[in-house]
Amino acid sequence: MVRKARLAGVALCALTLFGGVLTSASASPDQHSAGPLVLGHRGASGYRPEHTLASYELAARMGADYIEPDLVSTKDGVLVARHEPEIGGTTDVSARPEFAARKATKNLDGVQVTGWWTEDFTLAELKTLRAVERIPQLRQRNTVYNGRYEVPTLQEVIDLSKRLSRELRRDIGIYPETKHPTYFRKIGLELEPKLVETLTRNGLNRPNAKVFVQSFEVGNLKALKRELRVPLIQLTSASGAPFDFTDSGDPRKYADLLTPAGLREVATYAHGIGPAKDQVIPRDAAGNLAAPTALVGDAHAAGLKVHPYTFRAENNFLPVNLRSSANPAEYGNLFGELSAFWAAGVDGVFTDNPDIAVASRSEG
Repeated sequence: MVRKARLAGVALCALTLFGGVLTSASASPDQHSAGPLVLGHRGASGYRPEHTLASYELAARMGADYIEPDLVSTKDGVLVARHEPEIGGTTDVSARPEFAARKATKNLDGVQVTGWWTEDFTLAELKTLRAVERIPQLRQRNTVYNGRYEVPTLQEVIDLSKRLSRELRRDIGIYPETKHPTYFRKIGLELEPKLVETLTRNGLNRPNAKVFVQSFEVGNLKALKRELRVPLIQLTSASGAPFDFTDSGDPRKYADLLTPAGLREVATYAHGIGPAKDQVIPRDAAGNLAAPTALVGDAHAAGLKVHPYTFRAENNFLPVNLRSSANPAEYGNLFGELSAFWAAGVDGVFTDNPDIAVASRSEG
């Protein structure tokens, strides 16, 4: 690969100060780093509870090019960073007797889910809660940080990225995802207007801002294309369909978006795709890495970048041939998995372990 040559080119790129943040004067978001992008998935969630300012800050300090807040809405319409609107597993709300009556069962994209919901809390109420580790059975060390961090707002994530950009003297990008946009639209809490407003207010709704916006749905990305001047990413899954397709009776699945014709359509509104990593390199019947699919080549032929998810160090998430033991919580050979994906030509990776991805990228 040509990452070392690209490093030299990036080093020559002039830097200017824009809004207090170092920004490349003429680069697209993909040109802000040497080689493929390292995207801090929910921050550095392999080391800190996800979607906390501590997780995002650690990701940046580890070398991530972007930090990724998943966006949901509070009752009073404030965008906050949580993996899902249901927060029973990511905050201490279940241990808070004053909120016991808020527990509810709701239909989330066709699935009945019971728990506590961000849209039933004002921001002030949500700020009284504290984040906890979502998968303590795999990340027991992260539980030492339970109860230490608030649920951050999108504005707080942006403020953090600007502060760290100045301190680290490199641009720390943000890569927000609109979570369950159809669900929030139907309850009168549309995510997109608040996202556009926040990015615009912060001087980030402009070409060459170090921002990507992503979604598993299609319709909201097409609508955002008319409002945003930053690149959009179409997320896909190895199974199922965008919920807005399901909701409207559109029979297409994610697989249809990833055919050559589907990718050409995606390219009319998006800058790239964020596929599940198995869609780039599947696993064989034994669970080992198989040969890459044609997806990266087909996407590049359509003019699309490819940012697969999610790269994690624990054996539980790795191919069988890269696991270190039968213990799902022990670390396996994430370096080996990343090397295979760099060789397949991906343009970036979402990872819970940004330090490992940065080190792996530098070895190429």
